[in-house]
Amino acid sequence: MLEAAGLGLSAGGRELVRALDLSLAPGAFWSLLGRNGSGKTSLILALAGLRSPQAGTIALDGVALAARRRGELARRIAVLLQDEETDFWGSVLDYVMLGRYPHSRSAWSRDEEGAALARRRLAELDLADRAAQGYRTLSGGERQRARIAQLLLQDTDILLLDEPLQHLDLNHQAQVMRTLSRCASGGKTVLAALHEPGHAARHCGFAVLLYDAGRASLGRSSEMLTQANLEALYQCPLEAAGTGSFLPS
Repeated sequence: MLEAAGLGLSAGGRELVRALDLSLAPGAFWSLLGRNGSGKTSLILALAGLRSPQAGTIALDGVALAARRRGELARRIAVLLQDEETDFWGSVLDYVMLGRYPHSRSAWSRDEEGAALARRRLAELDLADRAAQGYRTLSGGERQRARIAQLLLQDTDILLLDEPLQHLDLNHQAQVMRTLSRCASGGKTVLAALHEPGHAARHCGFAVLLYDAGRASLGRSSEMLTQANLEALYQCPLEAAGTGSFLPS
């Protein structure tokens, strides 16, 4: 279990998260919602051990993240960052195969089992016919799905995703959310920063709402994703559009 206790985060003199207690249990799918600049990325980086908090602790199965080796964390926690600067010149399959690195002797070790798993992940995300294509030739949405395929191939207990739906069309947004739901149903812990409350309501059992000035609330999606809460979160009036969706009025 990944747990944060009394977590405090700040950036540029602004308090982003104050005294947050959060327990991410196996089999749970969490959404992370908030306005631009509310601290979603900072929270994901801290939970992944990629950023030190200003206050509080983060532990994995009772052991502080700071006390664990990077290789060990890479075998337990997979992170999809919002932005990626890459000069990768290989094929899409080669790119996805990098997800095997924490379990391999080198980044370029190629095993038949790993290649088969990579192709399966590509097929799951509608990229089977792109396997031999150069990664740099993909569209933005295709690159995003390849990045998610790489993350899934890492085969960790915990998945932390910062805006996994960016650049994706509606069909592939739904596809990715279903894929992540299956991961949670299979016992993995999933937390995803999202901008569409409808996806969170449909697929995520739990939600974290990050307000301004470090304030946060969390709980079951059915209790958190109400019209009143979302209007306060996004600071704009909303109209219910059915099935847990809300549109700016």
